[in-house]
Amino acid sequence: MVRFPLQSSPLVAGSRLLSFAAGRPDHAVSGHELGERFGKSADWVQARTGIRELRRLKAASELLDLACDAATSALHRAALDAAQVDLLIVATCSADRHVRSTFGSRVAQTLGLRAAEMELNAACSGFCYALSAADTMIRTGSARRVLIVAAECMSDLIDEADLGTSIIFGDGAGAAVVAAAEPGQAGVGPAVWGSDGDGADMIAVDDTGFLRMRGPEVFRWAVDTVPGLAERACAKAGVTVADIDVFVPHQANLRIIDAVARKLGLGEHVVVATDVVGSGNTSAASIPIALSQVLEQRQVRAGALALLVGFGAGLAYAAQVVQLP
Repeated sequence: MVRFPLQSSPLVAGSRLLSFAAGRPDHAVSGHELGERFGKSADWVQARTGIRELRRLKAASELLDLACDAATSALHRAALDAAQVDLLIVATCSADRHVRSTFGSRVAQTLGLRAAEMELNAACSGFCYALSAADTMIRTGSARRVLIVAAECMSDLIDEADLGTSIIFGDGAGAAVVAAAEPGQAGVGPAVWGSDGDGADMIAVDDTGFLRMRGPEVFRWAVDTVPGLAERACAKAGVTVADIDVFVPHQANLRIIDAVARKLGLGEHVVVATDVVGSGNTSAASIPIALSQVLEQRQVRAGALALLVGFGAGLAYAAQVVQLP
């Protein structure tokens, strides 16, 4: 048998982010509505979570439209069309409850994509995992343009009688386009990621199909873990925390965000994303939604360095430094 040498694609120097976009449900649930069923005030809800209101879909079936709207906006902002996408990565933990979710396939069909498609479930770390996967695919030559869609209908997993989750989780979608970078222009740093399986049951779906969370324990774990993770991501990217312009952690709880920002000693110039105040915790979608808001409000310049940190159920975590489009 004749053996031919294995042909490999030339390695690409790196990847860069071209665009972000967000999809938010129209239906807003106020802090008063969230707390009322438990005899709690809007001020009580805000003091413990930072949330003034969150957004929820009226039906889980609406998530597909929300995800596709975000994806279409991201492609438009990147000046690309569906035919130019090589790979679609969908990050979600709530879109489907099947062995092989069909949600990603339906996103691809709706957008008219003929690209490779895959889904991943790293819960609240999902966007950071997807971004690292996209960067790796581009670096190895398997794709040149990747569309990431993070979409969650967390309200489908929530027991409305559970104070620990029903006042926190919202619905939403975010999207980003990642493409091969020219030499010397890579804009996605290497990921620092992992998981702490000893705490896997701190955030988990129980036998009834509802998401349960041991909030105080999650708070302590996040405040202890995330600062070191963020510093390691900066070091791996060849920068320091002092070089960061924007800090975009998973929007779990404003108290966690504030505590982590203090531990990191972020400078006064650093923009800290706090979209949780108006969107709630949208799991995998929270980072792209929050970052899209920062960009839409023009709070930072093009080329600014952003530190992204995802963490949550699993307990999975991931972080990387990126250069903003």
